[in-house]
Amino acid sequence: MSMLKEFKAFAMRGNVVDLAVGVVIGAAFGKIVTALVNHVIMPPIGLLTGGVDFSQLKWVLKPADTSNPAHKVAEVAIQYGVFINTLIQFVIIAFAIFLVVKAINRMKRKEEAAPAAPPADVVLLTEIRDLLKSKP
Repeated sequence: MSMLKEFKAFAMRGNVVDLAVGVVIGAAFGKIVTALVNHVIMPPIGLLTGGVDFSQLKWVLKPADTSNPAHKVAEVAIQYGVFINTLIQFVIIAFAIFLVVKAINRMKRKEEAAPAAPPADVVLLTEIRDLLKSKP
């Protein structure tokens, strides 16, 4: 029973829960980026390049054998178009993360730049010092 309690304590620690939330959000963000790249960014790029669909680009090493359906030999190909799509997705994700980190750093700098009010005892001592200096 102590092992179960120990596992529960491990699983419920803040770091583990935060990591789990990050993984789930990251997976969802990955799907959003994939949809953005495949359905929004790549069609105009394909149009600019003469209707080329990068995901369909490949170098066929051995074509499929369609002459005999009983054998069903699959095509062997290097699909470099899929690699190009993945690179574009990476650049988009990296840029989005850059913007988020930049915004967070800007907020941190504003917090650090704001002067903190001195504690009440320091203010009181400063006033006492100034009063003593003003007396002859």
